[in-house]
Amino acid sequence: MLQEVGNATTLWLRGGYPLSFLAGDDQESFSWREAFIRTYLEMDIPQLGVRVPATQFRRFWTMVAHNHGQLWNANQIANSLGVSAPTVRHYLDILDDTFIVRQLQPYHANIKKRLTKSPKVYIRDSGLLHALLRVKTLDDLQGHPSAGSSWEGFVIEQIIDMVPANRQVFFYCTTAGAEIGLLLLDGTGKPVAIEVKYSLTPKPPRGFLGACTDLACERAYLVYPGREVYPLGRSITALPVGNLSALL
Repeated sequence: MLQEVGNATTLWLRGGYPLSFLAGDDQESFSWREAFIRTYLEMDIPQLGVRVPATQFRRFWTMVAHNHGQLWNANQIANSLGVSAPTVRHYLDILDDTFIVRQLQPYHANIKKRLTKSPKVYIRDSGLLHALLRVKTLDDLQGHPSAGSSWEGFVIEQIIDMVPANRQVFFYCTTAGAEIGLLLLDGTGKPVAIEVKYSLTPKPPRGFLGACTDLACERAYLVYPGREVYPLGRSITALPVGNLSALL
């Protein structure tokens, strides 16, 4: 999608639905997304035969938005909603089956490390994420505590959309703190490590460096909103969001 429209900032703020992205101004775009959410809850879900109260499901969806990019914790969300863990699992499956969320699965390498088993959950369209967070403008977004996780999810979704269908994608995380936000397996099965940072002067986190060592990654990238490609050492390259095709 980003390769087609070329405007990362607007696409990030408004998301990829055409009527939202092409709206005359941010308020019009936000209003369209609000209407989309209402229609989804009040019409689309019932038409699929799913019997979930719209207000309850919106609360759940909003909680997912506030936990965007984090490890899935069904018990925590279930306690907040006052329902059972299997119920929130069912709710998440609905959002997944209707392409609203993505469950990014952990990579289980054959190494002597204690690895995370839970998936990370992202709302696939950044515009819907921002509507649920009540973020209307770029200024609102840049000052929001979820700006970093929003940018990460946006970039990850752009990359996954570019990856050939036969390539596998994961994240990598150990209980000791080593972490790779997005792990691609190239055509030979070798891991390619990708970290995403909303900073014009990004630095590889210690956990990312450790994870690259764990998996013996020969290629690693740190994607950021700048314009220059430059080395960061240890086979890590700073890569502008507009150059994502270089990953493939």
